[in-house]
Amino acid sequence: MSASEDFLTAIEEQEVIEAIRTAERNTSGEIRVHIENGIGKDPLERAKEVFHHLKMYNTKNDNGVLIYIAAKDHTFAICGGKGIDQVVPRNFWDATKNTIISHFKEKRFKQGLTEGILLAGKELKTHFPWREDDTNELSDEISKG
Repeated sequence: MSASEDFLTAIEEQEVIEAIRTAERNTSGEIRVHIENGIGKDPLERAKEVFHHLKMYNTKNDNGVLIYIAAKDHTFAICGGKGIDQVVPRNFWDATKNTIISHFKEKRFKQGLTEGILLAGKELKTHFPWREDDTNELSDEISKG
């Protein structure tokens, strides 16, 4: 099995998906997780490529968020859409990154992802609150490459 397939168990994947759904109940932001082995590329640059490939810019407010994991390379990145980048401070993702890192260092990958996702949803709520007319614009499923 590849590192991306071994990263989370099926049960853990479902818990991460549930964290995405919970986070999105508070914000119009759309959160996705993508896991792949990695290709020896800068994780943020690769995250931007995956963000485009998954058409995450295709939301009403361009407020998609991708948490990209390169499992074999032991790296990750958080990439937000232009709608987010235009209104949040430069260090907006630091708390989410630090939460994920603290758990990943202890090999608690599911815990890092679920807590990071919930924190991202909470922080996005400030700039992109959930509204009555919000719809789930992007899949909550974990994508793999």
